[in-house]
Amino acid sequence: METLFRFVDHDQNFLQRRCVLVNGPAIVGAGPSGLATAACLREQGVPFVILERSECIASLWQKRTYDRLKLHLPRQFCQLPKLPFPEDFPEYPTKKQFIEYDETSGFWRVKTVSNGGSTKIEFEYICRGELLHACNYKSGEKFRGKKVLVVGCGNSGMEVSLDLCNHNAEPSMVVRSSVHVLPREILGKSTFELAFLLMRWLPLWLVDKLLLFLAWLVLGNIEKFGLKRPSIGPLELKNTLGKTPVLDIGALEKIRSGDINVVSGVKRFYPGQVEFVNGKILDIDAVVLASGYRSNVPSWLQEGEFFSKNGFPKTPFPHGWKGNAGLYAVGFTRRGLSGASSDAMRIAQDIGKVWKQETKALKKRTTACHRRCISQQF
Repeated sequence: METLFRFVDHDQNFLQRRCVLVNGPAIVGAGPSGLATAACLREQGVPFVILERSECIASLWQKRTYDRLKLHLPRQFCQLPKLPFPEDFPEYPTKKQFIEYDETSGFWRVKTVSNGGSTKIEFEYICRGELLHACNYKSGEKFRGKKVLVVGCGNSGMEVSLDLCNHNAEPSMVVRSSVHVLPREILGKSTFELAFLLMRWLPLWLVDKLLLFLAWLVLGNIEKFGLKRPSIGPLELKNTLGKTPVLDIGALEKIRSGDINVVSGVKRFYPGQVEFVNGKILDIDAVVLASGYRSNVPSWLQEGEFFSKNGFPKTPFPHGWKGNAGLYAVGFTRRGLSGASSDAMRIAQDIGKVWKQETKALKKRTTACHRRCISQQF
């Protein structure tokens, strides 16, 4: 596939201009969702510009993920539109491979201008050790031999805890709420792929029951390890609340063996210690917050009709991709990379339809004006 974009740093004149007119849509963000939209718009013949504050594409993947990260779903469910993964890539590409795959497109980058404001965070330092979010966690190597509290039991929390174990640290994972844990594969097939196939013929509630039964056969009863399942099935939970089930890649085995200690919710921190809601106190050297991510759209987009206060479209799936006055949302359906690709294709088709109508009308007006000019000359 030929290069889709180019870096503006390669064009000094571009950055010296006060204003650059792009007669087409602006895409905010050069992550997988932005790339998917750009590829689909390009196929429609629609010009575009991408606004990215970082100096690279897919900055979340490049700068804010841990080293051992792999895609949790098979590659066919994660590839961008018009850009299949290379044949020699494994079933579950690594972080490095996914970044290389994204970078095959090249890229535009437009430097943004801040509003001059600044954010100041004030809090009292209680922990003597290190405190970091999972987005800043790279490897368990620096925590070798240390007692680490991991707050959160989603896919990130489980994988960070597993990585800490593999580097001879002592992780304790905070489980505050119920969680669905499924094997990544069942009978040699991806659990996601199996669910996708079953939903072609069976209702969602029945697929949920089958998945939970198969998970029990493979993983056994996980509740005895402190991992209580929600009252509704994993797929229904994903559709209603956007909560993704954990796909186990080895953490459950470490929980069974006691290498990962499952603990209850945190009540308060002390210097070098943490107290849990059940009254137990644990010595700790560091804390990793694997508490998830949130949308920052409300912080920079002054709009209240399409997006809610939590930064997600108010209209539920599958119609949450289109707003008013040319505003669209890609990848906000909480359905991973495949959901972002689906949004991108719908948006590009919608924009392409309007674009073709407008350019056709413009050509007619231009032709008519040109004819009038010629007739006046003679």
